[in-house]
Amino acid sequence: MHKSPGDLLAANVKWSQDRTAADPEYFQRLSALQAPEFLWIGCSDSRVPANVITGLEPGEVFVHRNVANIIYPADLNCMSVLQFAVELLQVKHIIVCGHYGCGGVRAVIDGSQHGLIEHWLAPVRDLFREHRQEIESFPTEKDRLDHLCELNVLKQVRSACESPIVRSAWERGQALTVHGWIYGLDDGRLRNLSCSRAG
Repeated sequence: MHKSPGDLLAANVKWSQDRTAADPEYFQRLSALQAPEFLWIGCSDSRVPANVITGLEPGEVFVHRNVANIIYPADLNCMSVLQFAVELLQVKHIIVCGHYGCGGVRAVIDGSQHGLIEHWLAPVRDLFREHRQEIESFPTEKDRLDHLCELNVLKQVRSACESPIVRSAWERGQALTVHGWIYGLDDGRLRNLSCSRAG
């Protein structure tokens, strides 16, 4: 069923009315303060909405998303979000979350050309080259893709931990942990890749 922008606006009115009916002070509380404990750095994929799959409410997670959940030190957008979350919001957890079947990661394995995205995916391409023999030892295309998706999350966790923003927070003694998770589109489950670091 196709939806129009008008359908989205109408759904928003209903959502807002339902929230207010259930809790008349909901929006007043929400607008008064933003104090999330979590920064979510995830893929832009429309099937992986951070607050929905974690059961969090608006105001509980600060979110940055891009194709293939990449943390580029030269990406001013990502670094600005990271700095804002760590230094101003004082989040306690950074969750780097990829997902199995990622189209950006698949494009690297397939070698397909997609214009500007080729530049963006360069870190994933480097990762694929570095681990190619290991990745190609997996028996199926799905297994190879899933393994590279996991390796990409691990690499992006390292990038977050090596950023001057996170290093400075740890040097100040700030309570901050970086986690690497991956989401399964076929079962809706998050998996902890057991690579958390807390300084």
